[in-house]
Amino acid sequence: MDTEPRFFETNGPGTGGVVGQPLNRVDGYDKVTGKAKYSAEFPLQGLVYGVLKGSEIAKGKIQSIDTTAAMKEPGVLAVLTHQNLPKLAKTPNDQEGKKAIGAPMGFLPLTSDVVHYAGQPVALVVADTFERATHAASLVRVQYAVEKPLASYQDPKAEIFNPEKVQDDKTKGYTRRGDAQAALASAPVKHSATYTHAINHHNPMEPGSTTAIWESADRLTVYESTQGITRTQKSLATMLGLPQEQVRVVTKYLGGGFGCKGSSWPHTVLTVQAAKAVNRPVKLVLTRQQMFTGMGHREDQTQTLQIGATKEGKLLALVHEKTSTTSPWDNYAEPNSRIINLLYDCPTFESSYQLARANVMTSTFTRAPGEAPGSFAIECSMDDLAYQLGIDPLEIRLRNYAEKDPTNGKPWSSKSLKQCYARGAELFGWNKRNPKAGDTRDGRYLIGMGMATASYPVHNSQGTARVRLYADGHAVVQSGATDLGTGTYTVMTQVAADALGLAPDKVRFELGDSRLPTAPNSGGSVAAGTVSSSVYVAAQEVWQKLKKLAIADKKSPLYRAKVEDVIVEKNRMVLKANKQKGEDFAALMKRNEMSDIEGTGNGKYGAGYESGLAPGPADSGHQDDKGGHSMHSFGAHFCEVHVDAELGTVRVTRWVSVHGAGRILNAKTARSQIIGGNIFGIGAALMEETFRDPNFARYTNASLGEYHIPVNADIPEMTVEFIEEHDPYINAMGVKGIGEISMVGVAAAVANAVFHATGKRVRDLPITPDKVMGVLSV
Repeated sequence: MDTEPRFFETNGPGTGGVVGQPLNRVDGYDKVTGKAKYSAEFPLQGLVYGVLKGSEIAKGKIQSIDTTAAMKEPGVLAVLTHQNLPKLAKTPNDQEGKKAIGAPMGFLPLTSDVVHYAGQPVALVVADTFERATHAASLVRVQYAVEKPLASYQDPKAEIFNPEKVQDDKTKGYTRRGDAQAALASAPVKHSATYTHAINHHNPMEPGSTTAIWESADRLTVYESTQGITRTQKSLATMLGLPQEQVRVVTKYLGGGFGCKGSSWPHTVLTVQAAKAVNRPVKLVLTRQQMFTGMGHREDQTQTLQIGATKEGKLLALVHEKTSTTSPWDNYAEPNSRIINLLYDCPTFESSYQLARANVMTSTFTRAPGEAPGSFAIECSMDDLAYQLGIDPLEIRLRNYAEKDPTNGKPWSSKSLKQCYARGAELFGWNKRNPKAGDTRDGRYLIGMGMATASYPVHNSQGTARVRLYADGHAVVQSGATDLGTGTYTVMTQVAADALGLAPDKVRFELGDSRLPTAPNSGGSVAAGTVSSSVYVAAQEVWQKLKKLAIADKKSPLYRAKVEDVIVEKNRMVLKANKQKGEDFAALMKRNEMSDIEGTGNGKYGAGYESGLAPGPADSGHQDDKGGHSMHSFGAHFCEVHVDAELGTVRVTRWVSVHGAGRILNAKTARSQIIGGNIFGIGAALMEETFRDPNFARYTNASLGEYHIPVNADIPEMTVEFIEEHDPYINAMGVKGIGEISMVGVAAAVANAVFHATGKRVRDLPITPDKVMGVLSV
């Protein structure tokens, strides 16, 4: 369509539709019966299996590789190394190649004899069964010239540097707003604290997997575990030197991603190369251990935050510094300072990033990258400031409430944070909290209550969708999106049903294939807003075509009416001035001998929608400076903990989260998604930590048996609510994403509750019993 319609003007809240209703998952039956096929479950004819052999050292060179024993094993088809792997047209091993490919890491294994990190693939074995490939891989003998690795920025030999930009050049390495140093120096009240965040790994239920089949010499199909089929298609086409349309990527179902499947990692293209080498379809699934060395992680990091304030608790200055570990090639660091600069009204701000190169793979987007660890620093510091001044933690946040975006002075497109505070406090019973920390007990347990603010930005994006409406009353709706498991199949069915005036069971939504209209990654909380808008716009094009058909049809009650005088109510087109005069689409189509009619739509999300300027191709990145409004979701978490004074264990006993996130497409799936993010945050707060040996730069707990995550017994019944929010600026549906905001501020809420229980502050995540006992013994 030439102009994107405004959803709220034609199908707003209260119309009796299915958008917003707690519809059961339309893909649920296929999942519980096993009908749903994940990327490693396509039974292709002639399928063989690939297994990676990882380096046993973290730094050095390969002197020799002996594949003799492996090749003698029954069923082994190939042992591929840097010496015999089919060559690529382009690799990410230089800046030009990395940018063209959109690779997350500026190095591709098996392109040289150099080893940069432990677990780096040094060989790929292909055999007729998985078991034979695994055994043969264990027989490959590699001799190394070993060098001493660096494990992290904490190594005394690490060279700390100030990058000009971080996060793949998306974020400046230094930011200044006003003179924060001078304001801090003259502030009547000061607070300074250092926070550390452990290495975290994603660990989705479904590991990374690739099944590749060359349909011909220059046509490839890949069944891939990815959050973005369009990005993966582009990456593979660029590396292979093929036109993009000759690479097909399919992802019908995804068993979680959490950021690690947002990029195309080395195992994907290595599987494709292996399939070319053996001229057979090849399937490769990363082991649990390889997930720790194959698809990125949240980097180990330290943040120092200095606050200057008045005696009444009004912020005057924020000075933030972050130091973290990066790989030998990339300047990746989470943009922690973004939320610290934005969350509260403060006249001055300064931030800087420091990096140290070590023998690790590049870290990547991990569950609210930047906002989650950044909120830990600012929200714990705000609590400390409140206690220092004798102010209620909720009150100090209200005193510094930002009525407009402090970073650019723009008004918010919508902001319901005060309502989130009020409703959350009411549900939680915040007014019953003992204001004195360390003063509430129940036998051996210390009782604490804490809260924290959540926020996540609306990132610009756009995508496309196709709607085909049939005269028999059903519709097929398509978009090349992915469903992380959070309900995309379901909510897009609801959007299409409402937009077309059909029952949900008359709509089939198809996704997960690069042959479908392009859509952005399911990441950065952009998928729901972008894809729903695309579906809605495509449906409106169908109605526009039907209106024109009716107006030109002498047998139609709408013959010769003006297009602008015809409106749609449910599945009928009627005159605005006389709603009794009209007809449904099925009668019109059958009379005109039309079996179906099709519409396409381009949905924009973010400032590009508001300004009317397309922000670029799907998944175009963070162009957040267009438009007249600052666009963010907001929320608040309230937490109660019981701390065992004798053992130091922390248990979350009550939890409330309230969010303002635009229009909610499905009350049930949205609540489930918020609960999932809350649990992620509790895991990061209390137990998630990957240990990297400081001498050998190897992970020592690289399995789900030793990498601790929450289970049902760790989590109480959770209360989740949404504030009804109308935002006409962000997209045609008024939808903000909720994938990330659910985790932002969670670790801080837990930490603040632990402080309230014990009277002692733990600033080192995760908050494990040894750390709790350490502060209690002071």
